[in-house]
Amino acid sequence: MNKNIMDYETVALDQDGRGILIIDQTLLPGKTQIIRLETAGEIWDAIYLLKVRGAPAIGVTAAFGICVLARQIVEEYAKTDRAFGNEGEMEFADFYRKFTEQKNYLNSSRPTAVNLSWALNRMDRVCRQAHGEGKSVSRILEILEREAREIKEEDIRVCRAIGENGLRLVKPGDGILTHCNAGQLATCKYGTATAPIYLGQERGYHFRVFADETRPLLQGARLTSYELFSAGVDVTLICDNMSATVMRNGWVQAVFVGCDRVAANGDVANKIGTSVVATVARRYGVPFYVCAPTSTIDLATPTGAEIEIEQRPEEEVTQMWYKERMAPQGVKVFNPAFDVTDNELVTAIITERGIARAPYGESLRSL
Repeated sequence: MNKNIMDYETVALDQDGRGILIIDQTLLPGKTQIIRLETAGEIWDAIYLLKVRGAPAIGVTAAFGICVLARQIVEEYAKTDRAFGNEGEMEFADFYRKFTEQKNYLNSSRPTAVNLSWALNRMDRVCRQAHGEGKSVSRILEILEREAREIKEEDIRVCRAIGENGLRLVKPGDGILTHCNAGQLATCKYGTATAPIYLGQERGYHFRVFADETRPLLQGARLTSYELFSAGVDVTLICDNMSATVMRNGWVQAVFVGCDRVAANGDVANKIGTSVVATVARRYGVPFYVCAPTSTIDLATPTGAEIEIEQRPEEEVTQMWYKERMAPQGVKVFNPAFDVTDNELVTAIITERGIARAPYGESLRSL
């Protein structure tokens, strides 16, 4: 039986625990290729180069990644120890020093998505807690792998719960607009912004979905429209600058977007262009909903002004999708990966624990 893109796992730990299997999303939709990541450099590059992307999927990849690298630390030590005629358990202090170096290296790959640091810090806590309980380094490796697998399973449960909560805000036959890709390809199943759409599809809601192409990396065109179409959803691809037209025409009753970080005051950082969609939605009275796991809420960041915005290479704008360069050589390029949507434009933030509304300083903390 032929598989479609919905039949593949976005991220998985290989059976031997020594590698990560991901869909190389830079090749979609033309080619579905599963690649294996083994080294720190390969994992870092896969995250930075967007072979794996989407805040939840990045978090799961980071958790599996530090597992793989922790095993390598111990195996490399064992090889060196045997070369000197010694046999024995690696000391935790030596292990943890190298573990921390690898954790910090992976964390440097993308600064805006809080799930990256969240997952790595969670793995760090589990590591230190196990040591505090007197566990050996070899036992700590088993505990780290178990925790990473739990992070993945938790992501699936969280996304489904977001879908259930989001589905309460729409009705059968509604038109829904989404930006970028916060779908199954950005998570382990269901997606965040697409979770209400997929659950509605299962229940016969017959949503009409409009997917922004999402310049400059075209995640909406290459990924969202691809996965929704593969799942049998009624999806229409539009250019980013067409969102006002479809809203003005009355074709959209709700906007669902994902996000990479929610500040304590409800400002949200998401793919560049999200704030434009939110502004247009406000103009035409369309509810603007942000779908965010609680792991994406960063109460340590007071407002969106403090969120570090990743700057991407200029080639993504000037030549990436063109046969020939489409901008004059030497022209200045500004290419932020994300923008911040002010909380006043956000109708509600949908999490797995419930729906937060303004004032977000209170509602987010209560979640």
